[in-house]
Amino acid sequence: MITIDNYLDNHYIHRSNWLRAAVLGANDGIISISSLAIGVSAASSTREPIILATVAGLVAGALSMAAGEYVSVSSQTDIEKADIERETQELKDTPEEELKILAEIFERRGMKKETAMQAAIELTEKDALGTHIREELGINEISQANPIQAALASGASFAVGGFLPLLVVLLAAVKSLEYWLYGFTILFLIVLGTISAKTGGSSIIKAILRITIWGTIAMGLSAFVGYLFGVKV
Repeated sequence: MITIDNYLDNHYIHRSNWLRAAVLGANDGIISISSLAIGVSAASSTREPIILATVAGLVAGALSMAAGEYVSVSSQTDIEKADIERETQELKDTPEEELKILAEIFERRGMKKETAMQAAIELTEKDALGTHIREELGINEISQANPIQAALASGASFAVGGFLPLLVVLLAAVKSLEYWLYGFTILFLIVLGTISAKTGGSSIIKAILRITIWGTIAMGLSAFVGYLFGVKV
């Protein structure tokens, strides 16, 4: 039975913040570490330098992704906090104008003028700031940024994604390592697309095509850049 307490159980929008960071981190981990390993393996006939470079790239990449995600999402949080402070002050200084704006918002969503004003009055009496934050600024508990959650999701997923090419480096033959990495990278991207689609409740085919096509383009561009600089990638 669907109630107000469980109506989101069949939806996935509440996963969007951390899922975005996780998919970004895993995708970046797979592609960047694979590209790094391919580049080093092309210039080395032994496994040790490849492993060293791959592990170093994995650690540095995971920390960089976590730090970058934390900083970027924190910037979003700062904007949200600043807007909330401005809205708080506006409610103190011009409460009547804010009430009219809220009623107009409801009118534009389809309410009659009288109904919109009545709804605005009742919601303002109950929670003026919370109502304006939600209705005027579009900030709610689902969409609100969480820097720590995003940083952990991005850093951990990069580490997991980057660990997969590392396994290939550890297990595959050194002479044909580039080809193993190319093949398994595509396979890893297909798996990532499937997992992200299932987690987000979206189309698996679309997710796989999107992530493998762009991943392949990224790998191809990496190889092209290496070719321009005389490096076999």
